[in-house]
Amino acid sequence: MIHKKRLLALTQKLVQINSENPPGNEAEIAAFVRGYLKSFGVSSKLYEFAQNRTNVVALIKAHASSAKTILISPHLDTVPVGLGWKFPPFAGRIKNGKIYGRGVTDCKCNLAVAMEVLQSLSEEKALLNNTILFAATADEEAGSNLGLIPLLKKNIIRADYALILDADEFDIVVVQKGLLHFKISVFGKKAHGAYPWRGINAITIANDIIQDLRKVTFRFTRHPLLHPPTLNIGTIHGGDKVNMVADWCDIEVDVRYLPGMSAQKLLAVFKKLIARRAKNFKLQIDGIQNPYEIDSQSPLVKALLKTWHTYKPRAALKGSEGATVITFFKEKNIPAVATGFGSYGCAHANDEYARVDNLYLGAKALEEFLRKGL
Repeated sequence: MIHKKRLLALTQKLVQINSENPPGNEAEIAAFVRGYLKSFGVSSKLYEFAQNRTNVVALIKAHASSAKTILISPHLDTVPVGLGWKFPPFAGRIKNGKIYGRGVTDCKCNLAVAMEVLQSLSEEKALLNNTILFAATADEEAGSNLGLIPLLKKNIIRADYALILDADEFDIVVVQKGLLHFKISVFGKKAHGAYPWRGINAITIANDIIQDLRKVTFRFTRHPLLHPPTLNIGTIHGGDKVNMVADWCDIEVDVRYLPGMSAQKLLAVFKKLIARRAKNFKLQIDGIQNPYEIDSQSPLVKALLKTWHTYKPRAALKGSEGATVITFFKEKNIPAVATGFGSYGCAHANDEYARVDNLYLGAKALEEFLRKGL
């Protein structure tokens, strides 16, 4: 049985453990999670791919040896607190049906729900139709290179289905855009600021490139759950001093593209565009994350949506404009979706909160789903 007070107390405790990333240190919260699981008889292992960047993995076996394995995976880290909070960011204060704190929606409420469900199933000695693999991961907020990615690549976690607990309001993310991050370095020629004609101003060239990038027309097929592709100039840095002609300028670009589009083809377009403006430049790829989509009629999606609708009738299939970790399961041919019980518009914001009712209903829904299995 799901205990509401216990679930809320657990959520508060998780919020009270600082796991901001950067700087990145999940050791304390991972130790707490491991100890909490042990308190009701679930053993777990810790995995680190850098010092203090700790992941927690546990396995709860089904009664049948031929059972499928379902992975449930929230993450341990949060974005930094920043300034301007009205509520103490590490208190887990409850007011007017909401629990406040950094990371409570993204995604410590989901972590608490998963842990409460495992405790409930353990206490009741439930006979499971599916084996449950639990992975609370590090480094999600900075790319998962110290968390889910190496756990998958090293075959530490292996599953037939993956349920990533990192979304809001019971929605089920079945498709997401691809991500392309790259840096353009433009090189010019230094000169005295009083004699600009003697130099080549890299900032001026970069400005022209930016204007061209903003006019790029993407070729794509529309998707009913996603907005069109986007391009954002994230940073620009250049020059050494106001009275010098800048001989360098760096631009960082974020592109989000749809399923069916190719990152390599996009890069070819961008290189051609840049070359028209700059004689001397370098394009550095900082990250590519391919788009992801799962069939909405897959057994995982259908079973999950059916259960969710019992507790949250407005739960719907959604697309993600951002890059969740579900894309990493594609290489392993593991059907994956993202879902969760946070609150819309709260992730990464000041006075982040989650609704108490969502946590309780989410725990009941997740328990039912895991009991039934696939």
